[in-house]
Amino acid sequence: MSLRSRAREIAMQALYQVEIQPAADPAGLERFLVGRLRQPVLVRFAKGLVDGVRSHVKELDAALDARAENWRVARMAATDRTILRIAVYEMLHTDTPPAVAVDEAIELAKRYGSSSSGRFVAGILGRLLADRAAAS
Repeated sequence: MSLRSRAREIAMQALYQVEIQPAADPAGLERFLVGRLRQPVLVRFAKGLVDGVRSHVKELDAALDARAENWRVARMAATDRTILRIAVYEMLHTDTPPAVAVDEAIELAKRYGSSSSGRFVAGILGRLLADRAAAS
C-alpha cells in the first residue's frame, strides 16, 4: 500500500467516526490522524481530505444521488458512503487524477465494505467519470 493510499484509508476511518458520532471532537480527529500517520505530509493530506469532505458534503451527496440509481446517499452503507465522498471530493476538488481516485475508492470498498461494495462504488464513480467526459 502506498503512503497516500494509507492516508486515504486513515481519512476514511476518521470520516467514518464522524459519520457514526457527528459530535466527534475535532482535536480527537486530529490526534487520530497524527497517531496513525505520524508523517506530517501524510497527516496534511489526510486532514485535507477529511476537512474537504466535511465542508463539501452537500455538494458531494448531490453528485452521488444523481448517479446512484435506485439509491439515496442516506440509505447507503456508511462505509460505502464515506468512501464515495472521498473519491468524489478528490475528483472534483484536488489534483488527484480521477482514475486514481476511482481505483483507490474501489480498493477501500473491497477492504472495508461488503462483498458487493467494490462493484457498487465502481458503478457510481464510473457514471461520474462518464458524465464528466461527456460534459467536456
